[in-house]
Formats: sequence, structure tokens, C-alpha cells
Amino acid sequence: MSHFILEIGTEELPARFLSNIQKDLKEAFEKALKEQGVDFKEINVAATPRRAAVLIDGLADTAKSFEELVSGPPKKIAFMENGEPSKAGLGFAKTQGVEFKDTFLLETEKGTYLAVKKQMGGGKTLELLPNICLSIIQALSFPKSMHWGDSEGFTFARPLRWILALYEDKLVEFKIAGVSSGRQTFGHRIHGAGPFELRNASEYLNILKEKAKVVLFPEERLKIIKDKANELAKNLTEFNGAKIIWKESLLNEVCGLVEHPVPIIGFFDPSFLEVPREVLLTSMESHQKSFGLEDNCGNLLPAFLTVANISSKDEALVRKGWERVLRARLEDARFFWKTDLKTPVETWLDKLDHVIFLAPLGSMGDKTRRLEKLCVFIAKELGLEQKGVKLPEIERAGRLSKADLVSEMVKEFDTLQGVMGGIYATKRNESELVAQALKEQYLPAGVDSPVPSSLGGAILSLADKADTLVGCFGLGMIPTGTADPYALRRAVLGIIRIFKEYAFDLTPNLLFKKAFELYGERKWKLSESEALAKLDDFFALRLKNYFCSSLSGLVANETLLVEASLAAGYENIALTEKRLHALGEFSKNADFATAVLTFKRAANIIRKQGQEDKTLKLDGQYNTKLFSEQAEKDLGTALENITPRFDKLWKEQNFSALFALLFELKPKVETFFDQVMVISDDKEIRYNRLQLLFALVSLLSRLADFNALQI
Repeated sequence: MSHFILEIGTEELPARFLSNIQKDLKEAFEKALKEQGVDFKEINVAATPRRAAVLIDGLADTAKSFEELVSGPPKKIAFMENGEPSKAGLGFAKTQGVEFKDTFLLETEKGTYLAVKKQMGGGKTLELLPNICLSIIQALSFPKSMHWGDSEGFTFARPLRWILALYEDKLVEFKIAGVSSGRQTFGHRIHGAGPFELRNASEYLNILKEKAKVVLFPEERLKIIKDKANELAKNLTEFNGAKIIWKESLLNEVCGLVEHPVPIIGFFDPSFLEVPREVLLTSMESHQKSFGLEDNCGNLLPAFLTVANISSKDEALVRKGWERVLRARLEDARFFWKTDLKTPVETWLDKLDHVIFLAPLGSMGDKTRRLEKLCVFIAKELGLEQKGVKLPEIERAGRLSKADLVSEMVKEFDTLQGVMGGIYATKRNESELVAQALKEQYLPAGVDSPVPSSLGGAILSLADKADTLVGCFGLGMIPTGTADPYALRRAVLGIIRIFKEYAFDLTPNLLFKKAFELYGERKWKLSESEALAKLDDFFALRLKNYFCSSLSGLVANETLLVEASLAAGYENIALTEKRLHALGEFSKNADFATAVLTFKRAANIIRKQGQEDKTLKLDGQYNTKLFSEQAEKDLGTALENITPRFDKLWKEQNFSALFALLFELKPKVETFFDQVMVISDDKEIRYNRLQLLFALVSLLSRLADFNALQI
């Protein structure tokens, strides 16, 4: 069992590429070695800004051999009439690299074929590795790739500069983009540039650490950064328990920018703390890739943490350089802050009329005027006035929602849109509801993003997303495949999560209809009815995907369960989810399949009779005096007894108990089908029995569409 190392040396790779290149390389080598039958113990992959390395331990020296059966032409084609092999038969043997005498006839269900057994695999690993490495490197893909020099059509994230490929002490020889594999690696540009010659693959990690001064594995770089930074913060005795404000995404990015991490704490003038915390942190994080610090009380400190890629002889000088650059950034931020505070909000609202939302949909000013009306509509429909939502305030939130887009601060830091709107609203003495709604209007911004924490934020977010959705659908801008330039899928997911979190009893379709109405008369590509129908289908599909994910791994056939639940309606998404999970628990019952078949039979009879007799009208009103069989009397009695209990449990939202009631009905329904002829020759009796079944189906359909369950 041997060691193998492949190191792809490049010019500096973007930090965002590193995690994917590690994942792709590991998966590709695992797949290639398994396909070639080469055993291995462990594959480790790591990447730094200048290299991607694959380290394989316990690699077998030879691939496993196995026998493969290869079938060729049918017997009648492989042999001539005189029994001699035909050209086709001889050609097959030659193609497989065997003598004709080594072939045999194979009997199959489809007939007799000429066949051969071949010994496959068993090759030397050293001989297999060059093609494996070459094909894997050529297949790597990146968000952006580039050509360079005489790379001859080959593209990579950045130009290749060296390739190290050793199998124990032997060179794995191949060439790509003009670069030949070799025994050399290169280190940190300052602390250990190299090159360094390797005699054996097992020397790689030691040489990289001791001579090249490179920390190869990202987990190790992360630990160095966090441990040293936390220690530096702990030693800042002039502050009250200083600690780093770690941001995971930034930490991973910084880790991908350095090979030799050296955390450094710098300071800035405390006067900058007059600028909002969000602005200061954004300036540090986005422009300087630095972290803020706070004290034990959560107050921002006039200090920051940065991570250098070099151990400097004069760290104070390095710190001063970082402080000088950050100071310039913070000066800009303070200027924007003071300028914005001097600007009347009415000036921003006027400017919004000159900012395009979507060309055919008017300006951002138009959008805010629609939002103020839609916010009031939502609040009224949900009866939120009784929960402290004042209509003038939520209307004001809608009108101010996009005002900060024309502020100097948001022009510089676009990720602060909404957040700055909330901060400026507070400074201008707007109500807490308005300020919080403006701050949270874009939430949730993704799968892992939180929903708005306030009712005002939830209402404004719903209104904003609904307005964008109906506008885009009206223009025919409907997502297809992976293309979704206006993030409409994310908008629908946000609406779903808000409806669920707040248990809003508002039909999504009603929300979309009102949003469409507020656009007024304009030239649409799709009519209102067509656009709303397509939007309803789009919403239902996203809701189905969302619920399927929530049930995944918990129950079998989750897709069918979701479809059955949604077919019963999803006017209240929170209740729909509760009903769905109750159905999921119900599906685990041993008698679930037979219960579904029993109830489906009732629904199928109703559907079939409706198809055969277009004049048939059923409302579930049956006449007990027309019951002649005991089984139909028993079913009618059971329905009458269960219906009040059903209504009570429905009002209590006790869906588990509601599904349990079905087991009380099941034996009555089964006996009914066993002993009663529904399609009686007597039209009056037949109609009455259909009414009885319709009453049953109507009750069941409030829980789920059992026809959708293909049991």
C-alpha cells in the first residue's frame, strides 16, 4: 500500500473557488479509482490560494482483476452455413483481442450469441495514474475559467504554474497546458519560495510545513486564525472583555486568501463609533476583509481584526498601514451618514420617481405607492389592527420602503438597503413599527435567512414580494430551468415561510389578485386571469417542494402525501403544514393502505357517475327514510355522529385526532360496499346513496384528496 500526491500549482485562486475544487477533486478521484479497481485507504484534499493538493494513503500497487463477459453477434451471423466462422465472428474475436477458439456460444432469453470471457483490470497503479490525473484536471470546472499562453484550448480558474505528481518515490508522468508533472513544489512567496525537490510522496506535508511555510489544510488555517485572534482580543485589557465578531462566511473567505495566516488587531478613532454599528461592520468586512470587535455588553469597540499572509519583522508598521486604509473607508462612511441625515425624506421620495423598478412596471416611486395600499389591505384582511398594527403606520412603511435606495450610504453599501431605511426612520422619529418594517422588508433573503421578527416587517415583506411576482408574471417573465433573474423562486419561498411562521389566514391567491389590481390599467403580456393562474401553479409547485423537503426522511411516499394535502386546499399554509404532518403520521399506521383504498372507492364512484351523467348534482343532502339496507343506515348514522366531532376537532386544529376518526368510519364504509349496491335500478335510491357517498367524500376531502394517494 503506497502514498500518492498530486499538487496543482496555480496563480492565486479566488477564495470562493477553493471549497468546490476540493469537493470536485475528492469525488473525481474516488470515482476514478473505484472504476479502475484500485483500492485505497483514504483520500484527503486541500487547497490554498496557490495550490490544490490530493493526498491518497494506502493506495494499492495494482488494480483488482476481474472476469468480464462480452457478448457479440448472434450465432446465425457469427457462423456461416457450413459451420465455419463468418467475417463478423472473426471480427468480434479480433476486436476483443482473443483467438476465435477462445469464444463460445452463450444462451440468453433473446437467443444464442457468440461471447468471450476476458480478464480485466490487474494493471499497475503507476501506469493508470497519468490518465486518471490528466482526465480529472481537464474535467474540473469553475464559475469563470481562462485561457493563457499556449494552453491549447485548455481552461482553468487561473494559469497553471507547476504540477507535482509522485507515487511513492516514482514520478507520475503527464503533461497539460504546457506544464509537465515533476517532483518540485513551491512555497510561500516570502517565507519559503522554493522550489523544493521531493524524493518521495511521504515528504510532502513536512516540506510544505517546515520549508515552504504553507498551512495546507483550511481547517488548520481556520483554527490558527480563530485561536490567535481570540488570544489577541483577550489580551486587550483596556477594553471590557473584548471579543471578535466572527462572521462565518467572511472567515471562510479570509481563510481562502492566505497560506500563512497571521492575525493582527488594529485600532481606529473612537469618534467613528457615532456611525451606526451596521455601517462600520460592513465597511470593515466588505472592503477590508476584517472583523469588528465588541465588549461584553455587545458595544462595538474602536478596534478590528485583520489576517495578514505574512509574518512581518515590523508588525506595527503593517498594522499602521491597515489602520490608514480603514480610516479612509470610515471617513467616507461618516460623510455619507451625516449627508443622509441632512437630507429630508421627501427629497428621497421625489427621487424614487426617477429610479426604474422594471421598465414596463414604472418607477420605484410607483412601487412604493402600490405597497402602501397593499400593506393596508393585508393588515385589514388579517385583522391585525387588533394586534397593535396601526393602519397609518403600516401605510407609511410601504411608502418609505424604498427611500433609502437613493441615500448616499446605500449607494456605497448596497447590502445595507432596508437596514439603513430602518436606522434613518428611527433618527427621523418615525414609529417603531415603521422603522422595524423597513429594516426587515427583504427578509427572508434565502433558505437560511430569518423571517421578519415583527408584524410590520412581515406585512411589508409579503407586499413587496407579491408586487414583484405579479408584475413579472404579468409581463411573462416566468422562471424557466435554472434562469431566475428576478429571484422569483426566492420570493415565493419567503412568502411561504412568513405565512407559516405567523399562521396568517390569508389565501395567497387573494394576495396576488389584490397586488395585480393595484397596478391599474397597463399593457400586459398576459391577461390578469392567465398571469394569476400561472402564478398560482408556480406557487403551488414551490409549496410542494418546500413541504416535500420538510417530510423528507420522515415518511415514505412524501411526494404523494404532499400532493394529497395540497389538493385539499392551502388557504392557510400553517394549518396545511399541520394537516400534512398529521397525514404523515396517519400513513405510518398498518391499516393506512386499506383505509385509503376504501375511501378512494367512494370518491371514484362519485367521479365516474359525474362523468356519465353531466346533469348529476350532488350536495351531500341524503334522505334517511330511503335507506333500505342496514349497512347504509349504519353508515348514515356514523356520519351523523362523527360530523359534529369532526367540526369541533377541525376548529381546534387537532388534525391527528381527525385522521383517527377515519378508522371509526372505515369498517362502516367497507360493510356498505360489501352489502349495498350503490348503482341501484331505482333512480331515487341510487341518487340517495350517491348523496350519502358525496357527504362522506366531502368530509374526507377537507383532510386530503385520497385519490392522489396511489396505494
